[in-house]
Amino acid sequence: MSILIGCSGWSYEDWVGSFYPRELARRRGEWLAYYARYFSTVEINSTFYRPPGELQVASWVRKGSELRDFQYSLKMPQQVTHEHMVRGERDGAIRGAAAFERGCIEPLAQAGLLGSVLLQLSPFFSKDESNLRTLEAVLESLSSLDYDYAVEFRHPSWRDGEGDMIDPQAAEILRQRSIALALIDGPGPHIRRAEGPGHAYIRFHGRNYDIWYRGERERGEDDLRLNRYDYLYSLQELEPWVPRIREMELNEQMIRIYFNNHARSKAAKNALQLMDLLHIPHKSKEIRPQDQFTLGCF
Repeated sequence: MSILIGCSGWSYEDWVGSFYPRELARRRGEWLAYYARYFSTVEINSTFYRPPGELQVASWVRKGSELRDFQYSLKMPQQVTHEHMVRGERDGAIRGAAAFERGCIEPLAQAGLLGSVLLQLSPFFSKDESNLRTLEAVLESLSSLDYDYAVEFRHPSWRDGEGDMIDPQAAEILRQRSIALALIDGPGPHIRRAEGPGHAYIRFHGRNYDIWYRGERERGEDDLRLNRYDYLYSLQELEPWVPRIREMELNEQMIRIYFNNHARSKAAKNALQLMDLLHIPHKSKEIRPQDQFTLGCF
């Protein structure tokens, strides 16, 4: 059994000074190696916005091969999940997913660097009969017996009524293909329980309820958050996850956990704190996320 904890991305300029030493500010090519001193996995978000080219994938393979027991987890491109699937274009979604497998997933897997692949579904992809068939067709086209896949459902209709379980039809589609349900900590109600296929996926988004659900309201001087992910979990907020993760250990072979509250290196701080709570050995590091910007930051 393994529990891997990391962050959603590593290439953030506002981590310099709080996580990355200032002397690395202009040496971005060294950031991943420094990140890997503390974490053995990372979730790559950039693949969601644009499928990577051959040179980019080769760079990840080269850098990852220089690290010890390191894994990349990836997000399926939004062209698949937020465009084709939302429009019910099953053939387009299948072609896009297949291209992503060939061009990105397979090279990383062959290099021994692949973690999980996440399909983060659109908040506009609701549960109805047509979308169930679209979901089933896309997931059936994936090599889910060869690679670990997970799905993050964002529209509330995928919940089982008012409960904290996934809809039974969706759960069966995942179960038949050994695909994990991504569990989420974030604003609003979320699916909290799922039977796993031998691997699990957990994401921490932060809990900025006002920004998520009321938009980016005009902020005063005392509200300096960068965005919806500018949130630092307290230990009291992380502690309830410990027994949940321990329970998952009994049934899962691999649990991957990523912190997406990346603003000002808060993800790194919370990831290390959760490792402490779970008694996972790691290299120690003091991280002090900035409370506010100064003119010097610009």
